[in-house]
Amino acid sequence: MNQSPKWKFAIMVWLAIYPAITLLTYLIGDYIKNLPLPLKTLIMTGILVPLMIFVLLPILRKVMGNWLNK
Repeated sequence: MNQSPKWKFAIMVWLAIYPAITLLTYLIGDYIKNLPLPLKTLIMTGILVPLMIFVLLPILRKVMGNWLNK
């Protein structure tokens, strides 16, 4: 199995995480803004990590598969 170059994988992760963080901040930012930073981070990562692993990265792997493996 060919492994994607790390820089291509990094771009794919960035393409998933940037809009996800932006949208999540837009959607829940006002609700969590007064919480302590560790709690805000816990909430954000608790949503974003599963979203990345189970939804966004698999979709992007399918869409970008040819490019990733070149």
